[in-house]
Amino acid sequence: MNILHDTLINWYAENHRDLPWRHDPTPYEVWLSEVILQQTRVSQGMDYYLRFIEKWPTVTDLAKASEEEVLKMWQGLGYYSRARNLHQCAKQVVEQYHGDFPADYEQLKKLQGIGDYTAAAIASIAFNLPQAVVDGNVYRVLARLYDIDTPINNNGGQKLFARLADELLNREQPGLHNQALMEFGALHCTPKNPNCLHCPLQAQCLAFAHQTVMQRPVKLSKVKVTTRHFNYLVIKVKDSIYLHKRSGNDIWKNLYDFPCIESERPLSVEEVIASDQFKQWIENKPFTIVKVSPVFTHKLTHRTILARFIEINLEKKVLRIETKDLFLTPETDLGSFPIPRLIDLYLNN
Repeated sequence: MNILHDTLINWYAENHRDLPWRHDPTPYEVWLSEVILQQTRVSQGMDYYLRFIEKWPTVTDLAKASEEEVLKMWQGLGYYSRARNLHQCAKQVVEQYHGDFPADYEQLKKLQGIGDYTAAAIASIAFNLPQAVVDGNVYRVLARLYDIDTPINNNGGQKLFARLADELLNREQPGLHNQALMEFGALHCTPKNPNCLHCPLQAQCLAFAHQTVMQRPVKLSKVKVTTRHFNYLVIKVKDSIYLHKRSGNDIWKNLYDFPCIESERPLSVEEVIASDQFKQWIENKPFTIVKVSPVFTHKLTHRTILARFIEINLEKKVLRIETKDLFLTPETDLGSFPIPRLIDLYLNN
């Protein structure tokens, strides 16, 4: 086990990436970086991290922000529930712990949006507590190192890998060990084209010996992906545009898009115009269809959205359509609202 510890730490010393949250890691920096990197690669996440830190240097600053500001800053990362959890967690840290993250794994897990992995990362990296982390990189390294064919995405597999990671943890340097193991998986023991021939752990790697490297780790098949059809109405009145704030428990909660008629199948423009919802919204106001976009395909974890945008000009606004969640706003103000990536793609197309 000590050979493994030394090998990983020596490899990390020579090969790790110079990332800002590693220089002198505070709990806030570790937490923020881990939440962002659950969503994206380091190359893209770096810009988000730096923008967050510049605007909100401390967790207290973040807690004072509005949810809309946080969603706008998060825009493009997806999984907006994590942005909302990020904001709520910051408020909890300020309200319950006076702005200091608790130096306790179990207490960390009680904070909004912090699960086993993020709590272990904060506990070990920021507080040097002996808590093993298990992320996708760790699953892959351990599955190959011990040639484990147990699926990583069921309860039995998760418990097995958590126990193994804990047994292998370097308790004298848990933070350094965890970072080294994750970095090794990210840079060396990669999903495709791992550098097995020049691997410092080759002699200990059972998957290499058994020629099963590319079969590890094992994952159960994903859940079925459903398809949704969105027919967006981009309704403009002179220099203003109707904007819709999403609510409820559907995707993109509290983000802004356009009035939408969802259908079970693709609809023609004529069918959209003939729908009851279109007639209710537009009433008998004269309108002109200016443009119809091609279909945009937007993939989420469990859904594929096929969206088309129908640009409509009205001479006068429709009072009946307006509610607190559906309102007319100047087109020049669009950039101040947090919007889903799909809407951003359309606007910049």
